[in-house]
Amino acid sequence: MYIPQQFDEPNIDVMRELIRARPLSTLITLNEAGIVANHIPLELLSAPMPYGALRGHVARSNPLWREHPADTDVLLIFHGAESYITPPGMRPRQRPERLYRPGIT
Repeated sequence: MYIPQQFDEPNIDVMRELIRARPLSTLITLNEAGIVANHIPLELLSAPMPYGALRGHVARSNPLWREHPADTDVLLIFHGAESYITPPGMRPRQRPERLYRPGIT
């Protein structure tokens, strides 16, 4: 995954705090049907060190527990604070119009 240097967070303690503060993750898996995303609340356990482990619950009615192959990689996204910042020096007329609704700058 590409992470620009200014957004990289190598401090494990900071990442742990984000997970504890915002435990609702987006779990992305790949199975025979394709890419699947689920919102799963997860608890961060302190062991094993140095990273710990994540524990969560999937509802019995969610096919994830039946369809996801065991021992395969997944992607978890924990969402932090969100906002949009207009790129410096970019006037509204310079923005690609297909990305914005008319009348909103």
